[in-house]
Amino acid sequence: MEFQSFDEAYLRRLRTRDPRTEQHFVSYFSALIQIKLRYKLSTREAIEDVRQETFARFFVALRDDKIQQPERLGSYVNSMCNNVLREQYRSGTRDIPLDDDDDKNDFPAAGPDMLDAISAQQTEKKVREVLEQLPERDRRLLREVFLEERDKDQVCRDFGVDREYLRVLLHRARQAFKSLYLKDCGNEPPEFASA
Repeated sequence: MEFQSFDEAYLRRLRTRDPRTEQHFVSYFSALIQIKLRYKLSTREAIEDVRQETFARFFVALRDDKIQQPERLGSYVNSMCNNVLREQYRSGTRDIPLDDDDDKNDFPAAGPDMLDAISAQQTEKKVREVLEQLPERDRRLLREVFLEERDKDQVCRDFGVDREYLRVLLHRARQAFKSLYLKDCGNEPPEFASA
């Protein structure tokens, strides 16, 4: 499956209910949702219920103008699907008693799923784009300490600073990154920028 990127024109066509765009959107995300839910839900009916509820909520949010970042459309649909899935689990566990001899395959898979992977790829791409906008020193510091997880004493030697000043430099670099990320994306930046 080829991953799709989305832009403002695509979102505008969705808002104006362009049939071809709606059909593409539903077809594209149906495939991803089915991949995501295949090992998490035990019946086709349950998968279809979550899929339909996800789309229903998405189109309500779209109509209410709650979707502002077309490049984050995959993450948005993924989060919405996760919420619907959690609700499905909660409602299902009230009705179904657990027996000792239940099949273990009825429980959701523990590993990451396709939409989570897409969301992570989109976040990683955005982080790299924002890092490239930073001054060289800030970019190097954030890469070496947070992405490459180099030893801080070694980083201090490379930069010719002590641990206390490294802490100051990292704080400034994180603030610069966070400011650019929020300006570009408008949502919460990755963990190292939030600390």
